[in-house]
Amino acid sequence: MLLARVIGSVWTTQKEKGMENIKLLITQPLNAKREHQGNHVIAMDRLGAGVGELVLITQGLAAQKVAEEKRPPIDAAIVGIVDSFEVNE
Repeated sequence: MLLARVIGSVWTTQKEKGMENIKLLITQPLNAKREHQGNHVIAMDRLGAGVGELVLITQGLAAQKVAEEKRPPIDAAIVGIVDSFEVNE
């Protein structure tokens, strides 16, 4: 899983079959210090996350299993909205 911040939304007028009712958000993966880490990830959102929120993202087959549709063509899904987290070093 990845920790990420939602930084935007994606709107499409045409989608592949199975993606018609899927909301897509642009996320920025973060490290434990909340610093940017890696490339942006476009993730499916069924939880209602908003811009600025911290989220947990899963990728690959695990992301496809989150969708109600049978194996939609997605690579990432938001599986949690983070209220807080703590790192002990």
